[in-house]
Amino acid sequence: MARNIGSQYTTERVLGRGSAGTVWLGRGPDGPVAIKLLREDLAADPELVERFTHERRTLLGLEHPRIVGVRELVISEDGTDLALVMDLVRGADLRAHLTRHRRLAPADAVALVVDVADALAVAHRAGVVHRDVKPENILLDATGHAPRALLADFGVAQLIDEPRRGTTSRVVGTPDYIAPEIVEGLPSRAPVDIYALATVLYELLAGFTPFGGGHTGAVLRRHVTETAAPLPGLPDELWELLQQCLAKAPASRLRAAELASRLRELQPVLRGLPALDIESGEESDAPVRERAGAEESTEEAETPRGAVALVRGSVSDPDRVTHTRMRVPDAEELAGGANGTARLPRTPGQRRAGSARHGAAERRRRLAVTLGAALLAVALVVVGVLALA
Repeated sequence: MARNIGSQYTTERVLGRGSAGTVWLGRGPDGPVAIKLLREDLAADPELVERFTHERRTLLGLEHPRIVGVRELVISEDGTDLALVMDLVRGADLRAHLTRHRRLAPADAVALVVDVADALAVAHRAGVVHRDVKPENILLDATGHAPRALLADFGVAQLIDEPRRGTTSRVVGTPDYIAPEIVEGLPSRAPVDIYALATVLYELLAGFTPFGGGHTGAVLRRHVTETAAPLPGLPDELWELLQQCLAKAPASRLRAAELASRLRELQPVLRGLPALDIESGEESDAPVRERAGAEESTEEAETPRGAVALVRGSVSDPDRVTHTRMRVPDAEELAGGANGTARLPRTPGQRRAGSARHGAAERRRRLAVTLGAALLAVALVVVGVLALA
């Protein structure tokens, strides 16, 4: 159903839907466009509208062949519409492409990631962090001989997800692609995009993400505590590059321009290599979200991990140290006690070690023992006196 957006644009049909709103095929003074119409609750948020207005020049100023350009920001007078008018890309997104092909040959995967890294380099120099790099936000221009990648929704996630006044920060984003520092509540800076893009590259090569699968909490924990499993058959140079960009420490990751340059250097080595032959153990197309209701213990014991094909992917980080040098509880703490962190199984009625009730019961026990010992001593003295008499 046609709908007027502002005074110059009209929507024609829905192209896709996301968590922030709906993307429409539209038409404007210069021809076809894509119009991202934000949800009504977002458009009705005056703080959000203010942020978009404040960042309007930055959003409109990001120009690069590998960036889906924003042509206009439209805010209706009655406050019902908040829309981004963007360039129209003739092609599917990377998620649809990956669904069809499951895995890409290393050279094809790297070529697409180079395009995205080039886009990120331009944005990061302008001080813009994407914060939601994932296959759904990577569009493929299919007009040429080989598909080229374009990154969409620059800065939108950051503007929408910034904490409102009087609220606390929260973990926002797609769990499979979230960097460890976001999980731990640190600011989202350029390295979070590099981590997410490396995760996308891993997924293009393997058919699954390195830390995905199961309950959201389990996925977030793996980002912080586990390392990605090596991919059999992948050239060592490419694997080392992936590891560096998946580092827990943001400062250890490459910058976007460095990543693009290093990947270009590897392209001659990768040319002609087939897609990796990885036995997943469960070549199922069923989305992970259908299994997300299962308990984490069941997921980790029986169901392999992954975002596309579920496989056993992650291994424990032997250092058990994150980028923030977060202290890991020792064995004594995990066993409980006054400073314990673990709530170990216990029988009904048994107090948890370290709890207030446990401490009170322990004090009462010590008092009873002390009083008992004192009474016994008095009794012994009395008995001795009587014996002498």
